[in-house]
Amino acid sequence: MEDEVVAFGVALLCLRRICRRSVWVHDILQAGQQLGEYHRLVQELRLDDGRFQRYFRIGTSLTTCYQKWGLEIFLATGDSYRTIAFSYHVGVSTMAGIVGEVARAIWDALVQEVMPVPTTEDWRTIATDFLHRWNFPNCLGSIDGKHVVIKAPDNSGSLFFNYKGTYSVVLLVVVDAQYCFRVVDVGSYGRTSDGGALANSTFGQALRDGTLGLPQDALLPSAEHLGPQPHVFVADEAFPLHRDLMWPFPGHNLSSRQRIFNYRLSQARLIVENTFGNLTAQWRMYRGVIEISPANVDACVKATCVLHNFLRRSTNSTRTSMPSAGDGEAAGLQEVTRVGSNNPTREAIHVREKLMTYFSTEGAVPWKPVA
Repeated sequence: MEDEVVAFGVALLCLRRICRRSVWVHDILQAGQQLGEYHRLVQELRLDDGRFQRYFRIGTSLTTCYQKWGLEIFLATGDSYRTIAFSYHVGVSTMAGIVGEVARAIWDALVQEVMPVPTTEDWRTIATDFLHRWNFPNCLGSIDGKHVVIKAPDNSGSLFFNYKGTYSVVLLVVVDAQYCFRVVDVGSYGRTSDGGALANSTFGQALRDGTLGLPQDALLPSAEHLGPQPHVFVADEAFPLHRDLMWPFPGHNLSSRQRIFNYRLSQARLIVENTFGNLTAQWRMYRGVIEISPANVDACVKATCVLHNFLRRSTNSTRTSMPSAGDGEAAGLQEVTRVGSNNPTREAIHVREKLMTYFSTEGAVPWKPVA
C-alpha cells in the first residue's frame, strides 16, 4: 500500500510538470528588452539633454534630477496610466504601482535636502527675508490651502465631497519669502475647511502647543515703544485669528489704518497664491481630476512640492518672478473656504492692532501713504 501511495505521488508530480500552463506573450512584448521604448529610445535620448527635455516635457533641473536618482518623472507629462503602460509594455495595474513608488522615492530622496524641518534659526532667516523683500516684520511664512480634485474613492460617502461639488483632498502649505514650501500637509478630507485642516495637521498641533521652535518675541524695526511682538504667519479669513496667525480686518467700512494693514498683509500673503500658480503651471496633473487612489494622490502631491523647491533652488536662486495668483485656481486645484465661526482671542486682536499702528507710523512705505 505504501509503495502505491508513493508511486501515485510521483505520478502526480510528473503530471503537474507536464501539464504546467503555458503563457502566451505577444511577439512585440517578447522583444521589449531589445526593442522597447525604454531600452532603446530613452537610453539614446539620455545622451542628448535637449531632446530628452523636449520629449518628456521637463526642464534642465528635472533632467538633472532624473540622471541623479534614475527616476521617471511621470508627474510632468499628464499622461494616463494606460498611455504610459503602453509605451513601456507593462500592465496598467503595474504602472499604477510604479507611479506611487516613484513619487514616494522622489519625496524620500529630496525632502531632507530641499524641505527640511525648520529650526529656530531657519525661522529667523525666513523672518529676515520677509522684512527685506516684502516689508513685513516678524513674518514666518504665508499659509493657505487648496482642494486637489480627485476621483471619488469607492465607499467613501461624503468624506471627500467639498463645497464646490467635487471630490478632493486638502493641500495645506506654508511658503517662505523665496516662494519655497517649508511645510506641506496633504490628505485631509475635502469636506474639511482650511481651519480644520490646520487644526488636524501636525504643523497646526505643534503651533497650538508651542513646539514649533519659533523665535522669541522681537522688537519691530524703529518701533521700540511698541514693545516685543510675536512672530506670525499670514493667512486669509479662512483660518482662525491667533497670536501667531494674522489675517486682514473684515468688512468694507474700514479706517485708513485698517486698509493699510490689509494691504501690507495681503502683499505678504500673495506669495502663497503665486506659488500655487507656479505649481499648477509646472505640473499638469493639477489641471484636471486625478484618477488614482487617495494614498497615491498624497504621494504625488508631496513629490511635486519637493520638486518645486528643487527647481527654485537649482535653476536660479535669485529669480523672483512667478505666475499671477489667479493661475493657482485650475480645474484640479481649487480654493478652500472657511467653515464655521472664528472667534479670536484678545491677545490676537492686540497683536493685530500693534501691527496696524506700526504699518501706519514707523513701518509706513512711501508707495502706500497713510491717508
